[in-house]
Amino acid sequence: MNKRAFWIAACAMAALVVTGCGKKDEPVAAAVEPVPVVAKAIVIGLDDNFPPMGFRDEKNELVGFDIDLAKEAGKRLGVEVTFKPIDWSAKESELNGNRIDVLWNGLTITEERKTNILFTKPYLENRQIVVVTDKSAITNKAQLAGAVVGVQDGSSAVDAVQKDEATAKSIKELKKFGDNVTALMDLSAGRLDAVVVDEVVGRYYTGKKPGEYRVLEENFGTEDYGVGVRKGDTELAAKLDKALDDMRADGAAATISTKWFGKDIIKP
Repeated sequence: MNKRAFWIAACAMAALVVTGCGKKDEPVAAAVEPVPVVAKAIVIGLDDNFPPMGFRDEKNELVGFDIDLAKEAGKRLGVEVTFKPIDWSAKESELNGNRIDVLWNGLTITEERKTNILFTKPYLENRQIVVVTDKSAITNKAQLAGAVVGVQDGSSAVDAVQKDEATAKSIKELKKFGDNVTALMDLSAGRLDAVVVDEVVGRYYTGKKPGEYRVLEENFGTEDYGVGVRKGDTELAAKLDKALDDMRADGAAATISTKWFGKDIIKP
C-alpha cells in the first residue's frame, strides 16, 4: 500500500470511530452528584436545663416548647433532628466550631450576637423579669440596691442588667449560674435576694410553686427569640423561616404554644 492509500484508509477508520462514539454536538458530561443545600441531619445545641424551652423530664428525656418546634420544623424540612446539650456560655464557639448546626433554645436576638450568628425571624417575644421570694421586701428595681442578684451565665439577662446602669451599679453582686433552675433554688435557700430570668422560664418555674415566689411589675426590657445558624448557612436559615411561617399559618405553632403555655404566644 502506497502512502496516499494508507492515509486515506487511516482517516476512514478514524471517522468510523468518532461516528460510533455518538453525536459530536452532544458531548457526554461527567456525572456530578448534587450537593444538598441542607444536610439530611442537623444537630441542635441547647441548654438541657431551661424549662419550658428545653429540659429533661422524669424519664431523663429531652422535652420542651423549643424541642417540639424544632422537631416539627425538621419534619417539614425532611431532615433528622438531634439535640446536643452544650455549655450555653460557649454556644457561639460550639456553633462556629461545627460541633452543632443550630442554636434553638430561647436564644435572644441581640446586635452583638448578630456579628457571629445568623438569626431567623423572631418567633417569640420575651422579657427579662425579676423574681424574688414571696416574703421579700423588694417591690421594685430601685430596691435591688445592695442586693445579690442571680443570672444565668451567658444569657441575655446578664446584658439586660448591665444595660440598666443605675441598677447595675447599685447591686452588691451579680452572681452567675450555669442554669436558671439552680439560681432559683439558691433564691429559695436565701443565698440570693433576686433572680433576673427569661419570663417564659420564670413564669413556668414559679407557677409550679405557688406562694413561694413573686414577680416584680418592673422588668429589664423586652426581647425577641430566634433560631441561630452559622453566618454562611443562609439557605438553612431561609428554610427554617419558611417552616416556621408555615407552622404559624396552619396552626401547628399555636398548638405547640398552647401545650406549654396555655395560650398562643407565637410572634406573628
